[in-house]
Amino acid sequence: MNSGSSHLYGALREARARTLELIQDLKGEQMMGPRLPIINPLLWEVGHVAFFQEFWVLRHSRGRSSLLRNGDTLYDSARVAHGARWDLPLPAINDTLDYMQRVLADVTGGAEPAEALCTKTGRYAETYFLWLALLHEYMHAEAITYTRQTLGYSAPRISLQHARGPREAPSENGDNKASADLGVARAGDVAVPGGRFYLGAATDDGFVFDNEQWAHPVEVKPFSIGRTVVTNAEFAVFVADRGYARREFWSDAGWQWREQARAAHPVYWQGVSNGKWLRRHFDQVVPLEDHHPVIHVNWFEAEAYCRWAGRRLPTEAEWEMAASSEPGTGAGSTTTRKRRFPWGDELPTPDRANLDWRSMGCIHVEALPAGDSAFGCRQMIGNVWEWTEDDFNPFPGFSPGPYKEYSAPWFGNHKVLRGGCWVTRSRLIRNTYRNFYQPDRRDVWAGFRTCAP
Repeated sequence: MNSGSSHLYGALREARARTLELIQDLKGEQMMGPRLPIINPLLWEVGHVAFFQEFWVLRHSRGRSSLLRNGDTLYDSARVAHGARWDLPLPAINDTLDYMQRVLADVTGGAEPAEALCTKTGRYAETYFLWLALLHEYMHAEAITYTRQTLGYSAPRISLQHARGPREAPSENGDNKASADLGVARAGDVAVPGGRFYLGAATDDGFVFDNEQWAHPVEVKPFSIGRTVVTNAEFAVFVADRGYARREFWSDAGWQWREQARAAHPVYWQGVSNGKWLRRHFDQVVPLEDHHPVIHVNWFEAEAYCRWAGRRLPTEAEWEMAASSEPGTGAGSTTTRKRRFPWGDELPTPDRANLDWRSMGCIHVEALPAGDSAFGCRQMIGNVWEWTEDDFNPFPGFSPGPYKEYSAPWFGNHKVLRGGCWVTRSRLIRNTYRNFYQPDRRDVWAGFRTCAP
């Protein structure tokens, strides 16, 4: 996603169309849903998306007056406590939809601005705020999708331009032919030589969020990292070995969470039929796919699995190095060049990454060999978010962007995830993108990759 990519207005219109598709079949009480600490009422969420766009583009950048008399008290997430969002006098759904369309029409009604993100005086240009609004809407589209999963709603019915291909979703019979058709064997690690590495985004990378700024040198010891993420079949062995009941695999905080949650397996796994686990996918119960990534596990569960397996989670720097650097010419060194994506600098395509709802779920961990990193790691972008070892903290010299509430309030008590998932939008994700959630969250589309100890 480069600031030189044109047609921002078209992207904003497409993003709004997708947001509306995600809720088009929901009725009445479904748009509010139960009061849960991990989700928003969807009626509030879609109004907030429009408000955010209005606030930063129309009001902040263009100096316009608010379209809603009480918009700030309804939809400003920095002002409205999460638990209060079910009690607000929210406009009815038809009025909310009308507001969303009025904002979009006003934002995209004229000529697109120049591509520069900053003016000659160093101030943020309008293009910056258009990107901010676009990517913010992408994030909420992902949140709406996992809200539907959390609440057991049906899978969203959305229009897709890309048909699913056989190499993207191989059969689950686990036979050798399926593996052979997909490229190299899944098992094992790749060795990364370590060395000095510049972690974070470069100043010429176009729009990036404040928590990615800026690339700074870190020393990384040589390490070995899994070619793929952990699969359902692999995690099922941990469950069968009473991994959730054995205190020695859990940190103090993790064990406290496990006791409170009474967790005995991943949250959407639902018993065994004919010797095979089932899982809930939206409102459907399906057989657990052995060769798909384990998903909807939190950081504590990932940490416990690693201890059981004699492994560990990668650090942020290790993950980004494995995804973006290229092998150097000497031992213990890497080239100074970093790839924007694991496969290179070209934008994501269907044969490289499972993104954009294309498969309406996860796919086989051996699929999409064209998306491999230089070291041979597969699916580091797309399919499933990947927990890392690190706390979410600022990089050296951190300075908050105009949207000050995006990163700074969450430093210190969240964990970093990398790589995106099957719902993530292609324009949002890149190797340096940092996602972050509290370590007890199981509702997001998260799995993990492991490293040798």
